[in-house]
Amino acid sequence: MDLAWGDEKTRQFITNVGLITSNGPFGHNIMACEWTHHVSYSPGLVAVCIGPGKATHANIESSKEFGISIASTEQAGISSIAGGNTGSEVDKIKALEEFGYKFSQAKKINALIVDGAVLNLECKLFKEIPLGDHTMFVGEVVEASINRDKTPLALHGGKYGQVVHNVSKPSQGDRDKISAVISKYRKNN
Repeated sequence: MDLAWGDEKTRQFITNVGLITSNGPFGHNIMACEWTHHVSYSPGLVAVCIGPGKATHANIESSKEFGISIASTEQAGISSIAGGNTGSEVDKIKALEEFGYKFSQAKKINALIVDGAVLNLECKLFKEIPLGDHTMFVGEVVEASINRDKTPLALHGGKYGQVVHNVSKPSQGDRDKISAVISKYRKNN
């Protein structure tokens, strides 16, 4: 069964917006990537899933490195421009700079990072895995910086948003009941 892009079923996921930066055959480039995931604490690994034929795909394959900037709620515009155009046809960095967005040279990779992002990660390619109609690029984080004054941009149902309130965890009484039931059904190893 296929899960088509834009289908109501595929729009039920809630994701962050990763702004993937790279430098290679298509020059400095940026793309918005909904599939940006932290996959290991030690070593620090993150994964991005990118379709073959994309400028970012070619840049990462060539350079063996990439940046990830987790977009802040103030960066919906950068996400729309970076995600709605291809780096093989448009110099998205220059276009975004004209809109006032700023970039800095990364410290440990030859790519840019997005100023004002919630989190900036610099990655060296750890593994490349073809998966269906995308390639998962797993990067080992070699540099990281956080902007604690920013709120991550979320994507759900094709719309941008943010987590605006927390949902309470179960009460202490409910957690005690959960613990008792789990103990009752614990397997003896």
